[in-house]
Amino acid sequence: MRREDRHFRFARASPPSVRVLPIVRSASLVCAAASRDTLGLTSREYARLAPLATPQRIQAFVTAIPINHEADGETLLSVREVLRQRRAHCIEGAFVAACALWMHGAPPLVMHMDCDPCDFPHVVAVFRFRSAWGAISKSNGAALRYRDPVYRSLRELALSYFHEYCDRRGRRTLRSYSAAFDLRRIDPRLWVTRVEACSDVDTRLAALRHYPLVSPRQAARLSRRDPFERRAATLVEYPPPPSRAKYAR
Repeated sequence: MRREDRHFRFARASPPSVRVLPIVRSASLVCAAASRDTLGLTSREYARLAPLATPQRIQAFVTAIPINHEADGETLLSVREVLRQRRAHCIEGAFVAACALWMHGAPPLVMHMDCDPCDFPHVVAVFRFRSAWGAISKSNGAALRYRDPVYRSLRELALSYFHEYCDRRGRRTLRSYSAAFDLRRIDPRLWVTRVEACSDVDTRLAALRHYPLVSPRQAARLSRRDPFERRAATLVEYPPPPSRAKYAR
């Protein structure tokens, strides 16, 4: 697994030159805010996510969670387990971000991006400001992170990750993306409070209809990262233990 109001209010403490974007301005992308009882979270767990009233705040919270290096094997942690264990990789961070969005009246949408079999898929939480899409993303590297809501379609949003989505050999591997999936379609007990791995949710996202970003002919002619780009890609925010050293994403 690859490694912030009608509903969100504007942050009054922000400098006049820095506008904190509300999550939604479209009636079609407004939903009832999820209560603590709906999510099944404890008062303490709910209180940790309650201040995250803008996409930027959600991204800052997700970024501050140490990366999950899966030192003891592959994990698919729920929101509760991420808060408890203080670690997350991409889909786990997307669960937390989607949960925070839902708590503040925006639908908990995620997008699954698939790739060449030699690489790992990536999952982001997506949100919309007026007619443009943005994303909240958990990544240990610098490139596959937050996207401001400036993209006219989910395809444009997915393509913003294309150039830096590479495997260990520098090959550009991103191939397709899904439509935005609303996690309200899945019982919160399966992704918010589950103690065991959220494998069912991961499987469902992977099984969604995906839309190609490049044709086979285009894929065969893609450039690779040059040596400088490869060295730059090794910079990570949370270095792995020596025994679990992996390529930065």
